[in-house]
Amino acid sequence: MSKWCFNYESGEYEEIDRDGFSISQGRYVFNWDDSEFRREEEEEEFNRWGFHHSIWGDEDD
Repeated sequence: MSKWCFNYESGEYEEIDRDGFSISQGRYVFNWDDSEFRREEEEEEFNRWGFHHSIWGDEDD
């Protein structure tokens, strides 16, 4: 799935997939803002483990 992301090389927003392929340009780009994809991954991780998950694997006291 692609998202509208800022491409620092072109200075414009483009449709870019998770791997860095710019659908707008038809080629891979290397200097782009992937924060939307990272945010989505963090939300999925949060939902998978839930609010009470500790990075150390400890149970709630």
